[in-house]
Amino acid sequence: MEGPGEHLPDVTEGITRVEDLPKPRIVTQSRNFKCRPCPSCDRSAYRDRVVTRILHDLGDLRANRPVDLKVTYSQHYCSHCDIYFNADTDDLALPKAHYTHRVVSMAVRLVVEDGLPYRTASWHLWRDHRVFVPFATIQNWVEAGGKKSGAARHRSVSGRGVGRVQRVHRSR
Repeated sequence: MEGPGEHLPDVTEGITRVEDLPKPRIVTQSRNFKCRPCPSCDRSAYRDRVVTRILHDLGDLRANRPVDLKVTYSQHYCSHCDIYFNADTDDLALPKAHYTHRVVSMAVRLVVEDGLPYRTASWHLWRDHRVFVPFATIQNWVEAGGKKSGAARHRSVSGRGVGRVQRVHRSR
């Protein structure tokens, strides 16, 4: 019988391959809409297709298994603006991310606030929250401030370059 303070060994200790870890419990969520307003012109845009995405979330400790969110969302086409856009899933995770906001914030908090090394934080996430995150991924999150980097947004202040703004000329 389990009680407070009783140490129970981790059933996954000693597993060296990710494939041997327990299979995740799948939780389905739908963001599938027939019409959505266009973000550019606010006109109604009809669904063009339906897409499914898997997100890793904090696990189920009672069942001792990870949890994966299977999010089905719609992609819409605005014929007026000639653009495609997706139904909003930003409350769950950033675009193109594999982990939910809860996992990212937990991992960053373990390293920044608790001062754990990246490998220890990765093990802690698996042991206590049943979500497998490689330690290099945690390192990227911490160095990025917990956010996933977007497209290359390294533009100069004026778009002309620092040298031209300050009128610095190269000598030949």
